[in-house]
Amino acid sequence: MVNLLAYMLKQFAFFTLFAITLVSTSCITNKDVVYLQDKGTVISDSLQIQALAKPYRVQINDILSIDVKALDKELVEIFNPTTNDIGNTQQALYFTGFTVDLHGNIEFPILGEINVLGFTVEEIEDKVKHELLQQYFKETAQIFVTVKLAGLKYTTVGEVVSKGVQVIYQDRVNIIEAIANAGDIQQTGDRTDVLIVRQYPGGQKIHHIDLTDIAAMKSEFYYIQPNDIIMVKPLKRKSLGAGETATQTLTTIASLFSVVISTYFLVKNL
Repeated sequence: MVNLLAYMLKQFAFFTLFAITLVSTSCITNKDVVYLQDKGTVISDSLQIQALAKPYRVQINDILSIDVKALDKELVEIFNPTTNDIGNTQQALYFTGFTVDLHGNIEFPILGEINVLGFTVEEIEDKVKHELLQQYFKETAQIFVTVKLAGLKYTTVGEVVSKGVQVIYQDRVNIIEAIANAGDIQQTGDRTDVLIVRQYPGGQKIHHIDLTDIAAMKSEFYYIQPNDIIMVKPLKRKSLGAGETATQTLTTIASLFSVVISTYFLVKNL
């Protein structure tokens, strides 16, 4: 009996030490989930963020919404597709917008093919307006051209609440806004190393950004671009099967310890 009691005390001491160690290393803390913390990477107390995002340049398979206005509305009707029947949505723009083909061109009414690959939307506005004045209108028509991307489309995968293709109808979206639009990163997601897969003319590149560091706001990847893929990896703690909080972790350990003790007595009584 004395030997059994000594054994139990020894096991309990081991269990207590193990529990304290596991709780201190496996629980998800505020440092893991709080965005834009001051980690000493910013010198001044107040951080003034300058827009580091480069102007987006149109790529193959982008869909453009082009609107032409003039003093005489009837003159520009042919250039403006009607969306009254299907609404001004991403699906509607798929059918009525101007898709950039594999050669970087769009097929514009009257004007024919216009190369837009690598141009900003502002440059495309100037280009379309110039061609219209050259081929169709006179200066007195006072035409006005607006070019926009048909929504900022991106994809979220991994430890986010809503996985899949997302669309935001804004010209500029930062990565935190994009993630919030997808329901935010789950508790088990690694915010310190979020991956951004971005398309370039020569192929795709993977970039890394630490969203728990306020210095992320100065990164050139803080603002997302159309067709970006945002990948959030799971924390290593998740693969261990530990709980998200200390209570959950202790509950798991206690359950395991209870199973071990029950098995010990069961075997001992056989």
